[in-house]
Amino acid sequence: MSFCKEVREECKDVWESSFDHPFVTGLAEGTLPEDVFRFYVMQDAYYLTHFAKVQALGAVKATDLAMTRSFAHHAEQTCAAELSLHESFMQLLGVTDSDWEAFEPSPSAYAYVSHMYRAAQGDVADVLAALLPCYWLYYEIGVQLQHATPDNPIYQRWIATYGSEWFAALVEEQKNRMDELASEVSEKRLEELKQHFKRSVYYEWHFWQQAWTQETWNVRNEVPSYEQ
Repeated sequence: MSFCKEVREECKDVWESSFDHPFVTGLAEGTLPEDVFRFYVMQDAYYLTHFAKVQALGAVKATDLAMTRSFAHHAEQTCAAELSLHESFMQLLGVTDSDWEAFEPSPSAYAYVSHMYRAAQGDVADVLAALLPCYWLYYEIGVQLQHATPDNPIYQRWIATYGSEWFAALVEEQKNRMDELASEVSEKRLEELKQHFKRSVYYEWHFWQQAWTQETWNVRNEVPSYEQ
């Protein structure tokens, strides 16, 4: 079994929990509150800025020129395609310069980005193992929702983007590269790469959740008491 098939199966429960998250189902049904999507888009813009930078680190750590070119192309695609998509969302959702001045990443978004940079301290396989779940999971969600007809043009456009053929090609390229890189390493290294991948899958679920709850750094009065 290839690395991608094996690790996808090992984290199946967490992976497929994203499909049923109320953020995702709300997108498909058109019932997701726009203030929740607005929060998500701003957090995602922060995340994608760093995602592109980690892709660029992959280009630096690549083992040959073709791989360098590929990672650089992926970084450019993130900047040009996905961030331009978010810019249009910002206008439609009424995000202002003042909103950006007051913006701060949510704890989950910050943790996810920190995880990617930590993984990127390793080699190109470490970089890709941390990046791949974002590509792959979003594509699977896009495919699952491709026949959804939410009565909201913003949600329709989001679904169309991630279920598209051009995005599918990027995903397959990176999955094939991950399998190739993983085929050349020891069992110990395989477990390290799986750990990067699984942690990213965990953070993907929490990215929906942080948007759904509009997570902040405030500590709520939800700490359990263990006093007898």
